[in-house]
Amino acid sequence: MKRNLLLFAVSALLLGSPIASSASGQATFLPPNDLSIPVDSPMAKGIVEAQFNKVLNTIEKIYKPIVAARGGVLQINRKWTDATVNASAQQSGKTYILNMYGGLARHETVTMDGFALVACHELGHHLGGAPKIGGWNPWASNEGQSDYYANLKCLRMVFADGDTKDFTHMSAGDEVAENACQAAFPKAEDQAICFRGAMAGKSVAYLFKALRNETVTPRFDTPDTKVQTTMLATHPPTQCRMDTYLQGSLCAQPVGAALSEKDPTVGTCTRSAGFPGGYRPLCWYKPANAAELLPPAARPFEVAEELAPSFGTLLNGHSW
Repeated sequence: MKRNLLLFAVSALLLGSPIASSASGQATFLPPNDLSIPVDSPMAKGIVEAQFNKVLNTIEKIYKPIVAARGGVLQINRKWTDATVNASAQQSGKTYILNMYGGLARHETVTMDGFALVACHELGHHLGGAPKIGGWNPWASNEGQSDYYANLKCLRMVFADGDTKDFTHMSAGDEVAENACQAAFPKAEDQAICFRGAMAGKSVAYLFKALRNETVTPRFDTPDTKVQTTMLATHPPTQCRMDTYLQGSLCAQPVGAALSEKDPTVGTCTRSAGFPGGYRPLCWYKPANAAELLPPAARPFEVAEELAPSFGTLLNGHSW
């Protein structure tokens, strides 16, 4: 066991990313960082306390009964005065805990829609299904899957709630995301929720860019083309996470479609299930079965032939 933990830690360092969870059993939204934004800081340009609470009130209203149906209790710790720029999830017995910090909410890139996505990501650790983090947090969905869950399930329910109509959001539009949502869904209300989820993802992607001091701005038309040879255990890069939010928004699986704790294909979008898009990006996701990337009509022997050039070729030159 000790040897496995050491190997996990070494692998994370070699990948150039901090470990996504800690020995205390917490799974975090962001890698550890030293940024601090107190209540009275001149850097406090994000959302205010009333908005912070309104977002969490909506999350709590929707998810308390969902967690109760699983035999659990949802506990949201509202740490408004805490300057930490992060959020985390943990489990204690049957208690599903979200730790939501005011420091993150006060960052200038964070809108109410973006903050809802952060809360949805933390819920994704509890409810997102496979693939899991494993190791210290065997209960938790991994970082990429929690990002995917946020838009695939959680934000769709949140943004369908009338109480969210006045949530703040990015003022600028995005033609790429808008066109993709229009192509993915025939109904205008579904298109609107898809677009809103994608833009919430863009909001938090700008947060990642700022925290990492990156010079390249993430864009929906410049997807991460990297293909992982193993499942990424740590927080994906900025562009990769933004791609995941868009793909979760585009997946046409019904919100009520159950996810599996063991099979990552259940309740998600794959080519083998006949979905035209909404696939988890290969910049973090490594399918256990390559056949899920092939259309339903493909025969078993075609898997090796199709995969020979690259996963990117399979997906029209993109990571999704």
